[in-house]
Order: sequence, then structure tokens, then C-alpha cells
Amino acid sequence: MIKAIYPGTFDPITVGHLDVIERAARTYDKLIVAVMENRSKTCTFSKEERKSLIEKCCKDIPNVKVVIGEGLTVDLAAKHKCKVIVRGIRAVSDYESELALATANLTLNESIETVLMVAKPELSFLSSSIAKEIAHFGGSIKEYIPAQIISEVSKKLYK
Repeated sequence: MIKAIYPGTFDPITVGHLDVIERAARTYDKLIVAVMENRSKTCTFSKEERKSLIEKCCKDIPNVKVVIGEGLTVDLAAKHKCKVIVRGIRAVSDYESELALATANLTLNESIETVLMVAKPELSFLSSSIAKEIAHFGGSIKEYIPAQIISEVSKKLYK
């Protein structure tokens, strides 16, 4: 059985994140989606809220488990016996930072591989930050946030 972990801040989860989750869940026997803290970001949703939103989106994907992670991703992967860290990349600009992270993780634990999943072209511009910015200025986010959680996310973003 090959287990993988997909870490991220998911503030909130987008259709792009969900696409990576669905594809990774088809590729690996078990997928752990880890809600992580990123010290360079200020989150709108708490870790518990983000976990709940992801669980609602993934309730029909039986091999997906959502956890709140702390510390180094590579340590969390080892704790859950994952052999693969899944990361999504949208553009060349993502590649540079993802390469640095993958290399650092490899030096910390060479038995865990990082796999980069390329975003679908129609989702390559999308990020949680963009969805939040659109909402902030009153634009529609229904194309960017999974339908299962759009009302919950909208309540928090449209104030």
C-alpha cells in the first residue's frame, strides 16, 4: 500500500486543491490531506474550520483522511507512514519554491519522495488568495470554491 500526504494551508480549499486531491486519491492507496500552518500567511479560517471544509468536500472519496498537521511536513509524512508528499504546481513560478522544499525534505528524510502534480490549465491561475481577493471586492467565487462549501465560505468572506 502506498500512502501519500498532500499538505497545504487550504485557506480555504479551492476547486484547484480539490482537483489535486481527487487525482492523488486515484493515484495512491491512501491520501492524507494535512492542514498546515504557514508562518508567512495570515489565515482567514482556523485550522479546525479548514479541516471541516476539506472533509465536506472529500466525504465521497473513501481513501482520503484529513488531519491537522504541525511541524515539518516530512516528519508528519513519516508519522503517518507516507512514502510520498504530493504538491500541486500551477506555473513555473511555483516550480522554484517547490523544488527548494522538495530538496530540503529529501535532505531531512531521503525515504520520502515529493511528487509534483501539474494544475489543469483552466485552474493554473487559481489560489485561495485570489478567491479571497475576489470575494473582498464583491466578485463571485462560485467558480473557484467547491459547491459543497460555497455557502459556508461566502458567509466568512463576504462581510
